[in-house]
Amino acid sequence: MARKRFVDLSISIEPNLPSDPPMMIPKIDYIDHTMGAEQMKSFYPGLEKEQLPDGLGWAIEFITLTTHSGTHLDAPYHYHPFMDKGKRALTIDEIPLEWCFNHGVVLDFRHKADGDHITVSDIKKELKRIEYDIKPMDIVLIQTGADDAWGTEKYLVRGAGMNRESTLFLTEQGVKVVGIDAWSWDRPLPFQAQEFKQTKDPKVIWEAHFAGIDAGYCHMEKLANLSAIGRPYGFTVCCFPVKIKGASAGWSRPIAIVDEDE
Repeated sequence: MARKRFVDLSISIEPNLPSDPPMMIPKIDYIDHTMGAEQMKSFYPGLEKEQLPDGLGWAIEFITLTTHSGTHLDAPYHYHPFMDKGKRALTIDEIPLEWCFNHGVVLDFRHKADGDHITVSDIKKELKRIEYDIKPMDIVLIQTGADDAWGTEKYLVRGAGMNRESTLFLTEQGVKVVGIDAWSWDRPLPFQAQEFKQTKDPKVIWEAHFAGIDAGYCHMEKLANLSAIGRPYGFTVCCFPVKIKGASAGWSRPIAIVDEDE
């Protein structure tokens, strides 16, 4: 009899970590149970906190963050106002739910250096190694090993990244949702910036993201724990985003569902 094992592929939203650019670091104000008791008094006139269990009230948090903080799913609208060569780009609240619950496959590129391109050739070689052919609607997860640096400044420059051609190769196979265990689906921004400074070629900027102008797709960023899945395929990914009206992304807690014999 098979049992289902659930693997959490997300990171936590935490304050004060240098793994985002300064303007994107989340801020969390924690209201503890003592403070909550004082707040509850304004909702219940005449209430004394001693009347509450142990004199304590609710706990709540106020959070300031972007839709791209923590593990999240980017909608095509994040890349450009248009997708599929002229159609209006979908925002995160418009993403079909069936895109976000499908068979998964992990492609391992931990051997590549930080800032390297992951090319079409790399993908084909990895698919041959694991003996797998991508199917339409597969959710393809790219493993770079960058998640080992989460919580540190190094995270922003860790991992290889996809390029335009390798992204379009996946969409041509009928893939709609992909993900990566790094800060960005593209190579880390400093590597792109350095190449642009040297070549003045704008094609190096955000090339994998901008591929969505030609073929609309969603990608997850800041994944983690891909090794814990324990197999390159033969599992299901569930990655429904939080529904935010007209937004470019939504927070997600993706999981891999693995069937195992007891």
